[in-house]
Amino acid sequence: MAEAHQAVAFQFTITPEGIDLHLSYQALNQIYLSGLRSWKKRISRIKNGVIKGVYPASPSSWLFVVIAILATMYMQSDPSMGLIAKIREHLPPSLSLSAQGQKVLSVLLFSTLLWMSLILALRFCLKLLLSYHRWMFELHGRISTKTKVWATLVRLLSSRKPLLYSYQTSLPHLPVPSIKDTLERYLESVKPLLDEAGFQRMTRLAAGFEKSLGNRLQKYLKLKALWATNYVSDWWEEYVYLRSRSPIMVNSNYYGMDFLYVTPTANQAARAGNTITALFLYRRKVNREELNPSRIPGTVIPLCAAQCERMFNTTRTPGEETDVLQHWQDSEFVAVYHRGRYFRLWVYRAGRLLSPREIQYQIQRILDDTSLPSPGEEKLGALTAGNRTPWAQVRKQFFSSGVNKRSLDCIEKAAFFVTLDDQEEGMMGENPSVNLDRYAKSLLHGKCYDRWFDKSFSVVVYKNGKNGLNAEHSWADAPIVAHLWEFTLATDTFHLGYTADGNCRGEIEHSLPPPQRLSWNIPLQVQTQVSESLAVAQALADDVDSHVFPFREFGKGRIKKMKMSPDSFVQLALQLAYYRDRGTFCLTYEASMTRLFREGRTETVRSCSNESCEFVLALEAGEDREHCRKLFRKAAEKHQNLYRLAMTGSGIDRHLFCLYVVSKYLGVESPFLKEVLSEPWRLSTSQTPVQQMELFDLVNHPEYISLGGGFGPVADDGYGVSYIIMGEEMINFHVSSKHSCTETDSHKFGSQISQAMMDLMTLLNPDFKEASKANPDKQL
Repeated sequence: MAEAHQAVAFQFTITPEGIDLHLSYQALNQIYLSGLRSWKKRISRIKNGVIKGVYPASPSSWLFVVIAILATMYMQSDPSMGLIAKIREHLPPSLSLSAQGQKVLSVLLFSTLLWMSLILALRFCLKLLLSYHRWMFELHGRISTKTKVWATLVRLLSSRKPLLYSYQTSLPHLPVPSIKDTLERYLESVKPLLDEAGFQRMTRLAAGFEKSLGNRLQKYLKLKALWATNYVSDWWEEYVYLRSRSPIMVNSNYYGMDFLYVTPTANQAARAGNTITALFLYRRKVNREELNPSRIPGTVIPLCAAQCERMFNTTRTPGEETDVLQHWQDSEFVAVYHRGRYFRLWVYRAGRLLSPREIQYQIQRILDDTSLPSPGEEKLGALTAGNRTPWAQVRKQFFSSGVNKRSLDCIEKAAFFVTLDDQEEGMMGENPSVNLDRYAKSLLHGKCYDRWFDKSFSVVVYKNGKNGLNAEHSWADAPIVAHLWEFTLATDTFHLGYTADGNCRGEIEHSLPPPQRLSWNIPLQVQTQVSESLAVAQALADDVDSHVFPFREFGKGRIKKMKMSPDSFVQLALQLAYYRDRGTFCLTYEASMTRLFREGRTETVRSCSNESCEFVLALEAGEDREHCRKLFRKAAEKHQNLYRLAMTGSGIDRHLFCLYVVSKYLGVESPFLKEVLSEPWRLSTSQTPVQQMELFDLVNHPEYISLGGGFGPVADDGYGVSYIIMGEEMINFHVSSKHSCTETDSHKFGSQISQAMMDLMTLLNPDFKEASKANPDKQL
């Protein structure tokens, strides 16, 4: 009861002598400190708004302009060419200002207008500079004079340290490619996948579309591009993600893993304490805009940071026809799930973030709680794992008021979701490869009810201290979450650390109120729907065939020595592996980003090209080694060019997707667009970027290697492949497919990838084969 008494700021009793008032100074102090933190945050937002609003100038430059104008006026010179006098004439008459005061006020007004005009001019110049992308297509060591001058100007305008969102208004808008260029690139991409008759048919469909409906749809799209910040992103978010009625578990959500070899502590509560603390430290940096803007590696070219805005305090709420992303400005608690119970854990007290040791203490209280789930509570999370429409209907009918609404609000408004899993996961035991596969499946779907798949991301902490996360996809793409997770792992291990006995560091305030158990009143109708959603989700989860393996024969170091892009090398290895696995080629999806543009998200690189197919066929036919090398390098250069085109707004698929959306709004049918949008991606690939290698000292601590993350298969008869290029000597792969397809096998395809990687390196460097025999594969 002590906590309940402390929660009351004052008490009073009525006596014959009057009112006896008893103030609780501790409670009032807590109220004061909490309010102080709130005001500090408001002031910080206002300050950051001013700083980024005038970027690439600085607020102090206003004073410089004012002093310069006043100095010239003192020297009997008028830099305004009469404008200051005009401003003075139009000032309202005032008895309180002398003639000299009116003159100074006129100078201040003119200086402010001039300063704002200069800011707009600088911002416009920066936007023009950031619209130049030819530098990306120039060969290393053969940089043109134009590009050198451009790079110098960009550095000059970017010399002042920016905030996270400083570049947002200076980023160019995503351009709309011409219909002709998109159709030409599309036909080129499908040529190796069609026979002669099929290609001629598709060529006729494309030509008919260009001459008739295409130009009409293009006009509407260009109109949208003039009006909207980004002509793709809002439709992509709505129609690809939010309007989907199938489960988001496996189909959309993806996962991120812990370190491969190291678990910093085996204490579950301690690992949760440090992980939660690190995530809130990252949120603080986002809120204060203290994170450096992401850039193209090795350059000063900024990337759009808009996706960071909805990282925390965000939930995807279900609707009968379309879901909605809800974001709250701030949240001082997390929602925690453990053994069928839901808790609200406050991580701030009187405006102070609890220490890692205090959060560990609170987590341990949850772990030690022996209470049982209320009826229907244990598997309630299955509603977020099943089909969206039933979840929307149940939510509207049974979670719109009362205790259920209050508890659901606690989950949806939480900063993020935490699952304290009672299983042990990771690379362990006598069969570490199988355990890694199980670890991936656990993060991807768990038990189908012990994650809240609607949250922007859910952190999972296992019984043995291993951790990971599951992320909802609609609000942002994987590189944003990867950046967050890199910071979390590094901060947890190298900054916060643990004591010798595996506990978190810091002091404990034992008077902390315990975590609040959420209450539910789950009627039988809801329990029935929970069972139905769980059955749908369980069938989906059981069908996932996951395989995770580290490829340790070589990494990007050896690939770069061959003067080859590591990403192109891996993509060509995937093409070779798929051909060996299925005896044919397929439409291949590789995710690329368009964050060079404002509110940019992704574009597709169609990695299966004429050049890649020609190379694979020549290699498999046993043609001359030198000829195969030439074809290999030609295919790699083609892939690099396709990637550059996608990054710079000249991709194929987002343009065709938006044309299709316009056609639906106009109520017109296009056989060409319908066929293009229905083509299956039997090989869907994505590279998890390593963006903050400076956080990890792999020279002195090579064991701290991240496993990266993965996703479920996109096509029922295809593969999903994610890979992360870690350090110089390792590439980690995540392969997924479906057990229900007799033609796919994730483990078999993983072996094909490993063999293809070896064969390609041997092709480029014949000496590698002998070296690999002398140093056989290490077993997990």
